[in-house]
Amino acid sequence: MDKNLKAVITKQVERTMNNLVRNNMMAFYVENKDEVVDKVAELIKEGETVAVGGSVTLVETGVLEHLRAGRYNFLDRYRKGLTKVEIEEIYRKSFFADTYLTSTNAITEDGELYNVDGNGNRVAAMIYGPKSVIVVAGINKIVKNIDEAVERVRRIAAPANTIRLNKNTPCTKTGYCVDCRTEDRICCSYTIFRQQREKDRIKVILVGESLGY
Repeated sequence: MDKNLKAVITKQVERTMNNLVRNNMMAFYVENKDEVVDKVAELIKEGETVAVGGSVTLVETGVLEHLRAGRYNFLDRYRKGLTKVEIEEIYRKSFFADTYLTSTNAITEDGELYNVDGNGNRVAAMIYGPKSVIVVAGINKIVKNIDEAVERVRRIAAPANTIRLNKNTPCTKTGYCVDCRTEDRICCSYTIFRQQREKDRIKVILVGESLGY
């Protein structure tokens, strides 16, 4: 990366991290995806019960494979052969996890996490339940404010996820949100995480490259 561009991005990351801390969230930075697993391992004790939200970022960084390695009691929603009922049971058990790992749809420079969910299990666990929440996000998720976060979801995250999940929604064809009313709609629950009541419960790991949607 050009050193001048990197300097600009570094300042953006610093502003974001400082405001996450002001909002009672912990903030960490790693240079690339290869450093993520080591940072995650620092934040989870061996033997803990852990669960995850749906996340391309956790796959790209190797976090999912790390959780499957036997060090933790992993409530693996992606395990082959699970029925819909069994997956829903894992969603409910996740509220009692020691640690919940996920990504986020956007992070504002004001230190806010913006997320849009279909089922709502991911944002619900982020809000309350698990003792600790670890959010892993590439710097491509950083935006100026909530307006830009909303637009990011409409233009990038939502269409990409509907394609990934093979949903029959207009955005899979147009590449942008048209605020549909289809049965396959995945944009149902909208949440903004700002000032946290429980200090340091949410821990954000920013990664110095583009990850996920």
